[in-house]
This record gives sequence, C-alpha cells and structure tokens, in this order.
Amino acid sequence: MGELSQEMVLEKQHLRLILNGKSAGRADVRSAVEAVRAMGHAVSVRVTYEAGDTARLCQEALRDHPLEKIDTLVSAGGDGTLHEVVDAVLHELPKGEKPPFAFAVLPLGTANDFARHIRLDPSDIPSCLRFAARASAKPMDVGEVNGCVFVNMATGGFGTQVTAQTDPKLKRVLGGAAYLFTGLHRFAELSACEGYIEAEGFTWEGAFLALAIGNGRRAGGGIRLCPKAKLDDGFLDLTILPVPKSDKITDLLATLLDSGVDGIQNGLIQRKARNITIQTQKSVQFNLDGEPMNGQNWQIGIRHHQIDMRR
Repeated sequence: MGELSQEMVLEKQHLRLILNGKSAGRADVRSAVEAVRAMGHAVSVRVTYEAGDTARLCQEALRDHPLEKIDTLVSAGGDGTLHEVVDAVLHELPKGEKPPFAFAVLPLGTANDFARHIRLDPSDIPSCLRFAARASAKPMDVGEVNGCVFVNMATGGFGTQVTAQTDPKLKRVLGGAAYLFTGLHRFAELSACEGYIEAEGFTWEGAFLALAIGNGRRAGGGIRLCPKAKLDDGFLDLTILPVPKSDKITDLLATLLDSGVDGIQNGLIQRKARNITIQTQKSVQFNLDGEPMNGQNWQIGIRHHQIDMRR
C-alpha cells in the first residue's frame, strides 16, 4: 500500500475527515479513526447529510486551518466525494493558489478508481487512514474542464452514457461488471458522438464511441482508459476510441468494459497534451470523476502541481 519507506511522515498530524454520510455508521471507519488517534494524531470528523454540505465543510476547513492547523483534509467516500472536496477547496482560493493543507483519500465508494491508482486497498480501511497520517504529501496535478476541476478522469461519449445509466443497486451487487451488463443491455438506445478534437500538434475529427482525458488511469469501476497517465507529469492523457464498423461495435464495447484499452488492438488514438479543445455536433455528457456535465464545447487543461496528495 503506497510507498512509505524513507518518505514516512513522523510528526503528529491533524486530519480533518469529510465523511460521506452514507458511510457514517461503518464500523471499520470508526475503528480506523480510533487507531489513528491511538497513534497520537488528531482526527476531527465532519459528516455530510445533504446537498451542499461538502462545499460548506470545505469552507469550514479553510477557516479552521490557521487556528487548528489542519495538516490533511481526508476525503472519506468514493471518487465523486474526492472530486467534490478538491473542487470545493480550489473554488474558494484564487486560481493557481495551492491549498494550505494536503489531501488524502479514505476509499469508501463503489469503484474507488483513484484510490486504487495510488495503491490503497479499500478492503482495509484502518490501513488506508494510517497511510493518510504517515505518508508524505507529494505535488499532484488536477485537470480542468470548462472551469471545473477533476482529480482522476473526465470521460465522454458512449462509455459515459453507459456509466451514467447504470443502476446504483446493480453497481453495488456486481461492481465493475455492472457497466458491461448495462452497456450491452441498452446498446440499442445509445449512439456515437461526432466531434472535433484539437490539442498541441494534433487534430482529429470523426465519430467516437468513447473518449477519456486522464490524470489517473482508471474509471468506471476499474476500466483502464488511460494506462500511461501519471498524476504529476504536467500532462493529461487523451484516449479516443473511434467508432468501428457496425458489426464490430458490440465486441469492441465488451472488450473496452471488460479489459480496458489494453485489449483493443486497432484504431485506438492516444496522445499526451496540456490543453485540449473538443467540439461536438450535439450535446454530449462528460463525467468528471463520475460527476456529469452536458454541453457541446469543452476547454480542457491541466493545473500542474496544484495540490499536495498523501500518496
């Protein structure tokens, strides 16, 4: 889990947990908090209950920091919770200013794609919180789409619609396999997207089945969409999956959702870029760490080393 070794943080920390209310009663979360307090660290917990609470609690953490010296703001939830926490903090600061504390993740969601990228084990919550208290804070990039940040990945097109339409109950039962089931079940209802994509030294126009802009590598329950992405290299990884011949679409979708882009042999387009412009003929949905946005014109960029993350 992570890479502690000589980079382990030895001084006592104050961790502020913003805990998704859905997980407030979990015994492993309580055990994790007790274990980290027993190590001598301070842990203050704030629980979300309704819409708007995450933003309010992030504002509170920024206000509390000078007096209580919050060292680490821990996003305790899934990828969507991490997105909300980082976006809310950065929204309160002048653009480009780094937050006064580091971030960490307590993976309590369904997919936990970002947590798995930094090698956290969602089945061992106490170890994840101990890691948040002990690991060094390393600079990390965040992506930006039309002024809204994302931590892990922005996805659009066919695959995004599959993710958005997957029933939450099915996700809980089947995990990542739910995306494959729902995608094939609703195949006739979905259509490809026509778009124009431009980045540094690169242009592409056509119909795509799915595209991903990755700061991280996985989305949608562990699907490897940007397998070479790095969290701190100053680039986003662009993956475009053009529409194949009609008789190959079902097989291609199954491969994508089952094996990620690693299983696709032909037609895949991949680039690294700092800035990307996307225009689509019709309104398309983008998911920023699972949070939906709709539109036709997208300005996408990277904020290099915008935050510190314990990883």
